[in-house]
Amino acid sequence: MTDTTTEPEKHGKILFVIGIIVALIHLWMNTLGTLSSLWQNSIHFATFIVMAGFMYPLGNNEEGRFTLPVWLEVFLTTLAGVAILWMVFQEDAIYDRGLRLTSFDIIVICYILLVITEYVRRATGWVIPCLIFISLSYVTWLGPLIPGVMRFSGLNFDTVLFRSTFGDDALLGSIATISSSFVFMFILFGAFLLRSGGGDFIIELSRCVADKMTGGPGFVAIFSSALTGMISGSAVANTASTGVITIPLMKKAGFKAKFAGGVEAAASTGGQLMPPIMGAGAFVMASVTQLPYSTIVMYSIMPAVLYFATVGFFVYLEARKHGITQENQQTVTAWQLLKAKGWAYLLPIVILIVLLIIGYTPTYAAGLAILAVIACSWFTPERMTPKRILEALAMGSKNMVFTAIIMLGVGLIVSGITTTGVGNTFSLMIAEWSNNNMLIAFVLIAIASLVLGMGLPVTASYIVLGTLSAPVLYKLLSDQYLIQAFMDGQVTDTLKAVLMLSAPELVAKLGQPLSSIDANALMAAIPPDFMEATRDELLPKELLASCLLAAHLVIFWLSQDSNVTPPVCLVAFTAAAIAGSRPMETGVQAWKIAKGLYIIPLLFLYGPLITGTWFEIGVSSVFALFGLYAFTAAFQGFLSSHLGWLQRILVTGVSFLLLWPGEWVWNAVGLVMLLSLMNMHRFIPKKSVTETA
Repeated sequence: MTDTTTEPEKHGKILFVIGIIVALIHLWMNTLGTLSSLWQNSIHFATFIVMAGFMYPLGNNEEGRFTLPVWLEVFLTTLAGVAILWMVFQEDAIYDRGLRLTSFDIIVICYILLVITEYVRRATGWVIPCLIFISLSYVTWLGPLIPGVMRFSGLNFDTVLFRSTFGDDALLGSIATISSSFVFMFILFGAFLLRSGGGDFIIELSRCVADKMTGGPGFVAIFSSALTGMISGSAVANTASTGVITIPLMKKAGFKAKFAGGVEAAASTGGQLMPPIMGAGAFVMASVTQLPYSTIVMYSIMPAVLYFATVGFFVYLEARKHGITQENQQTVTAWQLLKAKGWAYLLPIVILIVLLIIGYTPTYAAGLAILAVIACSWFTPERMTPKRILEALAMGSKNMVFTAIIMLGVGLIVSGITTTGVGNTFSLMIAEWSNNNMLIAFVLIAIASLVLGMGLPVTASYIVLGTLSAPVLYKLLSDQYLIQAFMDGQVTDTLKAVLMLSAPELVAKLGQPLSSIDANALMAAIPPDFMEATRDELLPKELLASCLLAAHLVIFWLSQDSNVTPPVCLVAFTAAAIAGSRPMETGVQAWKIAKGLYIIPLLFLYGPLITGTWFEIGVSSVFALFGLYAFTAAFQGFLSSHLGWLQRILVTGVSFLLLWPGEWVWNAVGLVMLLSLMNMHRFIPKKSVTETA
């Protein structure tokens, strides 16, 4: 009998089998295995570069066939995988030779770097490969040619190749460790949860919860994207999976196509901010800051709630503005749905969170949560049979290929940054340009994040920008608390002696009421070296850790803005394709709706949202919630009725009062003003509103 299976179908079956094998290997390495990080990362590279050969072939023609034979693609990628394993096997011999590489070693490493750069190009475009080329060039021949502070004396070719492969921040370094362990395990957990029917349940639950709300379909998009984001960690995948259901629902209810696409794009972007799975960048953050992943998750819950609340305010006000209502079409309530089968889908997520809180490593927590998914699925209609388990394993591996390739490639860029010390130079430049003003530094970093995000995926953007600019944000934030400690009288004789030489008029004021001393003058009078040496001595370790977390969370949030900010906004373009709207118009709507990406990080720096006590975080969050509502109303030009320009300016001022960090009296005044304006617009006829305001 003639085999009628087409060539793409055969490739799909082969990829399916390889995906299962790759998933099983990684499960063993992250649970029962005892391999070193270097061997684990090399196996990670070898397996996913082979999968990349199937998923990112060299140029498809219109008929969908490869311009290169598949066997050649697989041979080239397999050769690269064998090459990386060979180099790891030869590591001891290289050390015995005094880090000198043979001609064969040089050829092998160059081939490895060429293959990974090529597959990064196929997956993401030209930006990351160009950055890899610039990074390697800067370390070797380009650095000595650059004058001024950016000059680097350069390293010989052998040293650069060795460091690019075996360095702590290189191809097989810490970023690859994060990719091969935390990121893979959580993506695999998400694949199991989705394959067990969790994705469909989330959308069904969201419809039950939001059905009676004004603008209900919009809230379905928000709830489903938030919950799906908890398990997917990918904004584009989030949009593609939930948007095909939520965007048509919003259009049918009466929302404009571009607004519906913008809501889905903004909500899906927030999915990467939603614990417990916040995208690969969160695992990088845990590694760089050396803070427990559970701590990052815990402090990210309230900011994520505020972000989704902001998107919800846009939906609610847009629905009120255009008179869009939603009839209750659900025959069951959310509680009935949860009682019927919901606990079986939510229990694995609860188990995952509990395991993280009580101290299990993220890899073990994810592994046990996967087992919980399999066990709980037998209480649902979609039981995880052996066939579905194999499908989930293959799905997890295929979903990981893009992230694995990116993180391996970005390791080469970070290696160049750390080797040359250009990150410290960049931080000093930001500090100088901003004149140690944290708001100006924030704006500069936001601009840099937007520019990088036009060509880099979110995770790569965070890694590069975090390496370059997180130190300066951490310094500026911790220096604020250090100056506060000095002003409160926590001074040393050494500090008094220093100030006697630089600013004797400030010595007598130390420890006096805060109004008697200028904090900026005090900061300018103290030498930076003294601030650096005193920071760890006077400030509590918990506060310093919070400052470090706040600095990285700011950059992590800003790195998401490229998803929804024109001219390059992949998530918004994905939503536009589903909505049938113009991509750029949808991007503008998504940019407007996702304004929380810029406002909430400011609360990390100036408010107690990260660095305060839990009571301060709670109070600040309540006022911030009302402040974001006022800000949204000013943006939409609608409160309880349409706002004129003067009223919009007034409401904007009220939002600033509510969002002003640490000033609870002014926050309370702003809340009273907002409630008064809302009542005024509700009960006074529209023609009288402007005159009264």
